[in-house]
Amino acid sequence: MSDRLQELAVFVRVAESGSFSRAGRDLGLSQPSVSRIINDLEARLGTILLLRSTRRITLTDAGALFSSRAKEVLADLDDAEDAARGVDSLRGTIRIAMPVIYGMREIIPKLAEFLALHPLLKVEMAVSDARQDLVAEGADVAIRLGELDDSAYGARKLTVLERTPVASPGYLKARGVPKSPADLEHHDCIFGPGTFGRARWVFRQGKREIPVNLQGRIHTNSGPGAFASALAGLGIAMASSVMFEPEVAAGRLVALLPDYTLEPLPVYAVFPGGPRPSAKVRALVDYLVEELRAAESP
Repeated sequence: MSDRLQELAVFVRVAESGSFSRAGRDLGLSQPSVSRIINDLEARLGTILLLRSTRRITLTDAGALFSSRAKEVLADLDDAEDAARGVDSLRGTIRIAMPVIYGMREIIPKLAEFLALHPLLKVEMAVSDARQDLVAEGADVAIRLGELDDSAYGARKLTVLERTPVASPGYLKARGVPKSPADLEHHDCIFGPGTFGRARWVFRQGKREIPVNLQGRIHTNSGPGAFASALAGLGIAMASSVMFEPEVAAGRLVALLPDYTLEPLPVYAVFPGGPRPSAKVRALVDYLVEELRAAESP
């Protein structure tokens, strides 16, 4: 990489992560080397791009403009190199952030064939139900469940998941089987991460909406925590069908209220770097869309 391209790559990573040391770790450089590169860049341009303090690094107005254009230049370079090599020669690392259960059951099993198609690619996975700072963590793409609340990122819808309430046979034997959404108000419900943690579920029957306010003693910030709680008979959980399907089929959990529906859950691929992801990320997302679509077909 030429000195000027290295300057762009280092600057963009510092701007994204807000840290000289983090950028150095990601790029295989020492913190002093990163600092020197940024200082030389600012000296050459004759302007301050980053404001440093003991607690944080922020972009100046000039830095924000430069960051936007620098990302475009680096993206153009990646596209040019990929075009020259051909799609079968995609290389480098894709950093993916994904929620635990959906990632383990739907995304990770599909990576083997994708990586076989692109043997020069590597994948780094951050598997967590916590909402990470995707830019600071250096994610190229994140899998997100539910409607998005950050319009600054680019995104593409992958699929839509049906949702249903589920409970263990032991819980239902002890507390009874709810016959209508209103019956849930008298049950213990399990509140998990994200949209699964809302204490108000809205059911539909035909065109009629039926909102239900819930109560429960179990709150967890992880999908596996909600999953284990439902299996342990601690209450009724709301889940997408793909997350609990094997347990329902095995009789370890029971799907409830079959005459009612919950609002489907969209699944998105989110691009922290903006609406124009790299060629390797586009290839992965195209592949996931096709695989998930094929799985939905009867």
